[in-house]
Amino acid sequence: MTVQAIGDILKRMTRTLLKREAAAIERRLAATGTAARARGAKAYLKSQLHFLGNDTATLRAEVRRWRLAHADWDLEGLVALAEALWRREVFELRSFALILLVTQAAALEPRHLAFLERLLRDAHTWALVDEIAPRLVGPLLLRYPRTVGPVIDRWAKDDDFWLRRAALLALLLPMRRGEGDWKRFARYADPLLEDREFFIRKAIGWVLREAASREADRVVAFVRPRAGRLSGVTWREATRKLPAPVRKRLTARRHRRLQHRPTARQRVVPRLKVVESLQPPVQRSRSAVIGSMRVLPRAGR
Repeated sequence: MTVQAIGDILKRMTRTLLKREAAAIERRLAATGTAARARGAKAYLKSQLHFLGNDTATLRAEVRRWRLAHADWDLEGLVALAEALWRREVFELRSFALILLVTQAAALEPRHLAFLERLLRDAHTWALVDEIAPRLVGPLLLRYPRTVGPVIDRWAKDDDFWLRRAALLALLLPMRRGEGDWKRFARYADPLLEDREFFIRKAIGWVLREAASREADRVVAFVRPRAGRLSGVTWREATRKLPAPVRKRLTARRHRRLQHRPTARQRVVPRLKVVESLQPPVQRSRSAVIGSMRVLPRAGR
């Protein structure tokens, strides 16, 4: 038997083991979940995933129990199990996978970033994206800024708004601690202030809200010159933790900016005029011109 044949057998055995372990985890979670919670969570998240009806506390306890029973699994085995759990398209199994990965966040390396990007593109809900971005991607960005930074820069401009949200939320925890990369945040957030997607607007405000606890002056410095550009949800989140007098002054400034901002119709009408000015002149026949002339009364009549 060749070395490659042995390797193929080991791979098949590994896949079988992972499927068996994922199925065992699903059976245990199904036994502790409730149908009512499953229906409620599915309706709340508007998700196409299947739900078992477990709360977060139960999931965390099950991850701890599983980890104690499988202490010999190395990092690559845990990542492979997380991928196997994710493929089953069950919300609680995906949550279990992420909680498991977070326990190994300090060991993840830039080579795992492509795997995390696949999860983000396949998540389709804030409940999963908001765990991956700050708790898995964020630490990688801190430890490997030169390698990971360009990837997150790309995410900030991606067509998939969940990737754009992930780029912002990867900065969340350092911003909360007062150790944030404000230049990177401004580079991501400023072009996204006019983004029409609610989850982007909310993410910008969320990061600013968390930063305000330790770096209120920096939050004010970001918000003040952009007072007229922030959406309502971004503004409310960003200013929520600021001192009341500061919030009052900023709100007055925002109102002044908004009063001088063109309305939607004012922005459309000039474009219509430009379009009209580019239209070719209408050719009219001689009889049409004569017919359209107003007949003036004869003098002295």
